[in-house]
Amino acid sequence: MRIDEYQSYDATGLAGLIARGEVTADEVLDVTYAAIKEREPALGAVVALCEEQARAGVADLLPGVLAGVPYLIKDLECDVAGMTTSNGSRLFADTVATRDSTLVTRLRAAGLLIAGKTNTPEFGLGTTTESGRFGPARNPWHRERSAGGSSGGSAAAVAAGMVPVAHATDGGGSIRIPASCCGVFGLKPSRGRVTPGPEHGESWAGLGVAHAITRTVRDSATLLDITGTPEPGDPYHAPPPVRPYAAEVGADPGRLRIGLILTPVDADVSVDTECVRAAEEAAALCVALGHDVEPVGWPDTLTRPGEVIAPISAAHLTRLVDLRLAELGRELAPGDLDGATALIVDKGRRLSLARYLAAIDTMHTIGRTVTRLTGRFDVLLTPTMAVVPPMLGELDPNRDPKGALAGMRGMAAFTNLFNVTGQPAMSVPLGRTADGLPVGVQFAARYGDEATLFRLAGQLESAAPWAGTARVAP
Repeated sequence: MRIDEYQSYDATGLAGLIARGEVTADEVLDVTYAAIKEREPALGAVVALCEEQARAGVADLLPGVLAGVPYLIKDLECDVAGMTTSNGSRLFADTVATRDSTLVTRLRAAGLLIAGKTNTPEFGLGTTTESGRFGPARNPWHRERSAGGSSGGSAAAVAAGMVPVAHATDGGGSIRIPASCCGVFGLKPSRGRVTPGPEHGESWAGLGVAHAITRTVRDSATLLDITGTPEPGDPYHAPPPVRPYAAEVGADPGRLRIGLILTPVDADVSVDTECVRAAEEAAALCVALGHDVEPVGWPDTLTRPGEVIAPISAAHLTRLVDLRLAELGRELAPGDLDGATALIVDKGRRLSLARYLAAIDTMHTIGRTVTRLTGRFDVLLTPTMAVVPPMLGELDPNRDPKGALAGMRGMAAFTNLFNVTGQPAMSVPLGRTADGLPVGVQFAARYGDEATLFRLAGQLESAAPWAGTARVAP
């Protein structure tokens, strides 16, 4: 199998080839590592390989739905036994996992082969993937621009054709933002849909959830069928689907009521005209497909999502850092953390219990307020980001830490609300700037209703197929 042939298949297609005996899993791994070797030096997407482990997995390959398909794991809060889980941080650079996370166990049971790990900003805090430990993940469509964050390595690897699918997490937009930047598909599931076990009950008080970056809608649906069931001991879980998500792709979504919102909750953030145009063109496409689209605005009483995410993430990050320092038996030292991370830890140490609990209360208030709005619609439609992919260095966490933190607001201005509400939301790569950069469009559904998103996404993919692999120069 040639690299260009390999890159023409999604995960479902590759699994079909392997199941029919047209190619072996070992041959697929051969071309996977050849593609990584060819494209990785230009992108900084993949930070670790585990070829020996992947080859051993072929011998014990289970007859799962995606048997033999290569998969990359984001180097953040997801353990692969025998591999480092560094969280993109120098402070955790030597922490080797002794067992698989539940998500990895489920992926292996479906026959996926873990091929390596992808780049992430330190502790997943950035909307751009740039860190002192691993450096930047570059956008395959324009290597001087950001691949987004925090799942930027995964998005770049998928967009560049290294793998058809890769693991991603989302605590404020970290699946949808890099999907938008890199022109791929990214769905954030409902709160509680994918278990963070066995180590954790929830991520960032429920703001964070894991899933994947994919090129096709059907791969995303299939992966959520594999991973989207609760584990015994989970504190809560999303309502189960009526049927497999893979069966929703290609199904008629019916005539949907879609609310179009072009301004973010954070009124201080201005929206790039390219992002507005992409959302308006997506709305026109939805009308052409028979849906009803109505312009709408956010409730006047809605609190900025950042007022919730900032204190919650700071508190959890500070605890993680302090636990690590206690394990090491020392205090925080210069160079342990990136500049922006250090600022957040400092804020976390000064955070009062009252402020943290107020953020939790506000999170629930926002959820109820937005639920009343989404009760009028089947889906909300917005730009994914308020800005086009920024140039690398503009939001570097070490060059200008305060400026980097402030600048991230434009990238997450539309995505972070749905982390606060817990609703499923997806970035669909329907737009392009005048000079060819991808621009994603976001759709969000009611809590627990990923099925509607998959039906709509399948319809959009059929009506307006997006570009496949980015043609990165070696």
